[in-house]
Amino acid sequence: MEIIRNYAISLWSLWDPLYYSLTRLTYIERGEPEKCVFRVRLTKYKGSPTLLNDGTQINKNDLLVKIHLHNVRLLQKMRYSPNDFQKGILMYRNVQQSMPFLAAYVKGHERYGEIKGIIGITLLNKGTKKLGFESFPLKSKIYRMFKLTSLLPIYLLSNQNNNGIFGTDPRYLMMSKEQLIERYNGKN
Repeated sequence: MEIIRNYAISLWSLWDPLYYSLTRLTYIERGEPEKCVFRVRLTKYKGSPTLLNDGTQINKNDLLVKIHLHNVRLLQKMRYSPNDFQKGILMYRNVQQSMPFLAAYVKGHERYGEIKGIIGITLLNKGTKKLGFESFPLKSKIYRMFKLTSLLPIYLLSNQNNNGIFGTDPRYLMMSKEQLIERYNGKN
């Protein structure tokens, strides 16, 4: 199984630059992109109205920064972790170290005044609250199935058993712009 996993990660490494060129994703830390595991793009929110704990209301068509983990980079780093617990720690630390770069990106964005917060969709279910994210279910069954299918490769390539860092249902992760800046501004 390990040989198949390594082969799949190698193929994904070849595919990733093409994927990146076909999307509107941007590296946050352009000078040294290896420092940050996020790639981002602006998006208009299409989900149900959502009230965050700090009182920020996210409504349809609000401008958000959508975060994407650089999965192939994380998979390459996790490749030699002996178990899912170690993989979870590695993933958590990489995301935690990338958050100040995300805060600086949002704060310096030309559309800073319009941006309401950040959003991601993930199967990750451990440690996100400690990072400041709030988690919400995807309400559309069709969209949930689509996201589950698209997130399945990372799940299969990184999970050695079923009690690791991943859940079984994709979820929105959100954080208001104010919360992001307050927690992570000036910490990189």
